[in-house]
Amino acid sequence: QVQLVESGGGLVQAGGSLRLSCAASGSGFSINAMGWYRQAPGKQRELVAVITSGSSSHYADSMKGRFTISRDNDKNTVYLQMNSLKPDDTAVYYCNALVNIIGTERPYWGKGTLVTVSS
Repeated sequence: QVQLVESGGGLVQAGGSLRLSCAASGSGFSINAMGWYRQAPGKQRELVAVITSGSSSHYADSMKGRFTISRDNDKNTVYLQMNSLKPDDTAVYYCNALVNIIGTERPYWGKGTLVTVSS
């Protein structure tokens, strides 16, 4: 089994910054793409950013220029640096990883970390 554990959420004022981390643990696996999604109250879960094992990244339009995704393959960890935060960024942020175990790939999710941006 593979577990994803997020950290780094919290309360920040508008214009501030936060850095989220997500570490994958387990054995006998490799990770392809990793990403961050978020779900605001009353809204559907949406993509924030994804990054491949080769560190190619893709961002949702509203996050471009403010958020930066990165990963450390040796640590099986993905990061999300969030700058210039807005109240609309308030959401639970979920880590996602496409995990390969013995030739079978499936997505795994973390339990989420809450980010609250006050105005």
